[in-house]
Amino acid sequence: MAQFTGRDLTCVRGERRVFMGLDFVLGPGGALKLIGPNGSGKSSLLRLMAGLLAPAAGLLAWDGTAVAEDPEGHNGRLHYVGHLDAVKPVLTVAENLRFWAGIRAADDVAAAVAGALEVFGVGHLADVPGRYLSAGQKRRVNLARIVATPTRLWLLDEPTTALDSAATAALEAAMTRHRAGGGMVVVSTHAAIALEDAAVLDLSRFSESVQAPEGPQGDGW
Repeated sequence: MAQFTGRDLTCVRGERRVFMGLDFVLGPGGALKLIGPNGSGKSSLLRLMAGLLAPAAGLLAWDGTAVAEDPEGHNGRLHYVGHLDAVKPVLTVAENLRFWAGIRAADDVAAAVAGALEVFGVGHLADVPGRYLSAGQKRRVNLARIVATPTRLWLLDEPTTALDSAATAALEAAMTRHRAGGGMVVVSTHAAIALEDAAVLDLSRFSESVQAPEGPQGDGW
């Protein structure tokens, strides 16, 4: 049974110790909701979980093996969606998603792309270049890539930003299906989002002080 765990994690950014002594355990079908004021380290923790930052101390592990020992393997088991939407303006919506699905080697890229776009209600925009999309449409396209190809772990940083109620409901349903299949979800949010039986991790408990808000940390190109 796969487990994603953090033990006694410390994160340092620049001269600031963002958090220390942080633990978490996430198993199949599990969900973790990160809360706390701006600057408490929610985005930093997600980037650490994604392997984009290294902990200053502590252990991040998958099934007891440090993720640092196999960073490529860890990257292959997760989707990370940051603050910035990774939508290239010169490519159409479908082309953007085909790029991401191609990286993940989907069995049938065309079908995976079409199905994912329909999940988030943007199938009708498949041939529209990214530069013409609204903020909400870009966010839905970016989220579509998490369902276009399967991974075990979803790391989502404020995923409901710019989403209307229908798109938020589509995301909630997608997370429910993902967890029902044994997937794991970690979400940072200031907004209400339905995530049944999720464990809640308040980052302010592990921060020495809450300072200025963290700057946007995206996964753009």
